[in-house]
Amino acid sequence: QAEDGIRDLRMSRGLGDVYKRQEYGDVLDGVFQAIFDGLRVEHEYDIQVVSQQYPVEPFKTTFPSPLVTFEEGVEMLTANGVEQSRFEDLSTENERVLGKLVKEKYDTDFYRLDKFPADARPFYTMLDAKDERVTNSYDFMMRGQEILSGAQRVHDHTMLLERAKVKEVDLESVTGYTDAFKYGVPPHAGGGVGLNRVTMLFLGLGSIQQSTLFPRLPKRLYP
Repeated sequence: QAEDGIRDLRMSRGLGDVYKRQEYGDVLDGVFQAIFDGLRVEHEYDIQVVSQQYPVEPFKTTFPSPLVTFEEGVEMLTANGVEQSRFEDLSTENERVLGKLVKEKYDTDFYRLDKFPADARPFYTMLDAKDERVTNSYDFMMRGQEILSGAQRVHDHTMLLERAKVKEVDLESVTGYTDAFKYGVPPHAGGGVGLNRVTMLFLGLGSIQQSTLFPRLPKRLYP
């Protein structure tokens, strides 16, 4: 589709659901470990060629990747003089700053940020069982920028409708989604991966356009 504006981070693509509760983070972490290892082994020459034109510090990882709670991330920011509420989403700038702080602490460009505040997530995100101000949701980060957003989703129909009401969502507008839950849905979780973002940030490119074969932009639609 045509994009409304030129930005560094657009064009995300989805990845299917994985199973429930704490297992989802480990499964997705393993997926990224396989991706990064595969890139380094199978495309070592290609990476060297790209780095000659776009020199950048090699992408650093450690696995299992650090699992930082949103609350811990806020504490790291405020300890370094950055204003950030525990119950509001991170700004793009604060994401970048937190990425630098995480790298200083864990020596990695890749980490997971867990337990986002409920006000920053949609109605179908499962609330934390111990604190309903936060959710079972997460972002995966590369070089201080989000490349995956996901969560455990609400699978109970009654709870789903209640959460929609709390979020002031017009129930009629989402019946195509909520009606399916009347018949029973197992606990599930997952995430949407921006594969163009992964490529851009792994290689240290300056724009998403450089990691997209045919970017769709306001003044460029074909080919």
